[in-house]
Amino acid sequence: MNSAMFFDFTVDSESATVWVQRQFNAPSHLVWKAWTTPELLDQWWAPRPYRTETKEMDFRSGGFWLYGMIGPECDTHWCRADYSNVTPETAYVAIDAFCDESGDNINHEFGQSTWNVSFDSKGDQTMVNIIISYESVDQMHKFIELGFKEGFTMALANLDEYFERTLGGAE
Repeated sequence: MNSAMFFDFTVDSESATVWVQRQFNAPSHLVWKAWTTPELLDQWWAPRPYRTETKEMDFRSGGFWLYGMIGPECDTHWCRADYSNVTPETAYVAIDAFCDESGDNINHEFGQSTWNVSFDSKGDQTMVNIIISYESVDQMHKFIELGFKEGFTMALANLDEYFERTLGGAE
């Protein structure tokens, strides 16, 4: 498999927006499934040494994903993504936030971000385009200072590894 897949991470401080483009060496239906199925998300979403554990997921417009990012000391950071505008195998929009274990109480210190995620098929490869809009420039910078770029880059590399295992190894 080609491990040199396209990746771009652009921060726009004026609009409090992060643009991420990431190519995967897998067909779009498999990439879509990896981004929308809890058992698969749990295998790649968290940067190591963290892991993801889904507590509940209802992937549809009006549904949500409640999951924990669990650290090596078993410290858990709960997150909730509320889904809207789901177009199967093409795109979705989610409002993402840190929360409590029940998912009922949002951590307002970090606020919420809106993720517009789309999937473009290019034969046996897929480009995932992500636009993350933050409530403020300060909020966006807080996430970046927490290591969002590095952590998300690591998680996307985990997804590459998942596809290598699933699709049968190296070229």
